[in-house]
Amino acid sequence: MSDKPKAHVLSRRETLTYLGAAGAVALIGCGDDAGGGPGPSPDASGGTPDGSSGADGAPDVDGSTPAADGGTSADAPTSFNCVARPSQTEGPYFVDEMLNRSDIRTDPSDGTRKPGTPLRLKIGVYQSSGGSCAPVVGAVVDIWQCDAAGVYSDVVDPNAGSTRGKKFLRGYQLTNSLGEVEFLTIYPGWYPGRTVHIHFKVRTDPDSQQGLEFTSQMYFDDSFTDDVFTEPPYSSRGPRTTRNQADGIFRQGGDDLMLDVHQAATELVTRFDIGLED
Repeated sequence: MSDKPKAHVLSRRETLTYLGAAGAVALIGCGDDAGGGPGPSPDASGGTPDGSSGADGAPDVDGSTPAADGGTSADAPTSFNCVARPSQTEGPYFVDEMLNRSDIRTDPSDGTRKPGTPLRLKIGVYQSSGGSCAPVVGAVVDIWQCDAAGVYSDVVDPNAGSTRGKKFLRGYQLTNSLGEVEFLTIYPGWYPGRTVHIHFKVRTDPDSQQGLEFTSQMYFDDSFTDDVFTEPPYSSRGPRTTRNQADGIFRQGGDDLMLDVHQAATELVTRFDIGLED
């Protein structure tokens, strides 16, 4: 909105300082005409997965990194407008599974695929300098989310029970020469206390204390979610209980973490761009 205060662009040194201190950290969002619009909601706890009080489609590409060249339905942006994006809680359900794969819909323990509307998510990680954004190569980008029934893998949840040993809807990719990763997942479901969201974590060098770690969540427009949830398997669950503005985590900057989702052939597509400044 026009009356929204301008966000301060944090340098990499400032970001690391804030990470060590309070946690009110932001990355730079590289906005463009192709993405970065409305999106999903964060996690809450007190009995909900986040610690605050497959659908058939494209073939599996587990263990591979999306090609750096050649366009997809969410191509690299041609211009950037770098603004600060807020960090948000990772919640209790991040598990460092070390699953290098782009199609996260399947469970490697038994090969089953989670049903749901296919969602192709491209994420770009950039370094901001002199008004332009340069790709950050080799950054580790993790995403994790619940399935259409609101259940996370490899955790013990007070409501959903144990899914220990399962690894569906989790995975990481290394950014390629364009600073990009691409995941094939499903549109997330919902669970009580949270709006619809996807978690993500960016680590520039996980093996070094000098590396940056940034964690946040991505959200979806409520009206768009309502449309998606009219179809199976989501429609069998009835109306969701929490929308964006009723979610306490979403209200901590969720408007700057929205995904702009579009229909493309048999799947939904979106991209989300993040930048860093030295």
